[in-house]
Amino acid sequence: MKQTGIWLDKDKALIVTLENEQEKFETVTSNLDHFRIHGGSGTRLKGGPQDVVQDSKYLEREKHQMKSYFHNIIPKIENSDALVIFGPAETNERFAKELHENYNALSTKLKAVEKADSMTDNQVKAWVRDFFKSK
Repeated sequence: MKQTGIWLDKDKALIVTLENEQEKFETVTSNLDHFRIHGGSGTRLKGGPQDVVQDSKYLEREKHQMKSYFHNIIPKIENSDALVIFGPAETNERFAKELHENYNALSTKLKAVEKADSMTDNQVKAWVRDFFKSK
């Protein structure tokens, strides 16, 4: 049985695959742009010129980059029999939603979506081993 755990955030996905007492570890980088949104005025005077922020443009670009990032992860996990997704923030939940919407065969293999803090590579491997031992 091929069991896969994916720790992911906006920067990278750490993929641990357990199969036949063997462990495989891969990293997929996201290549997401980190947008800095500057607000406020260009002057200290009240009512001075304001910077116009195009939030929708940045959010739309981030959405497309996120889809591309998720699309790059799929080939690494598509032959898995069981999946667990974990990580900080909401990237793990967005990936689970993407699986449910566009990758039905994989979403049925999803065992859990969990919150987890930043971890070292070895902590990620141990977390995945422990998760599947307890199931």
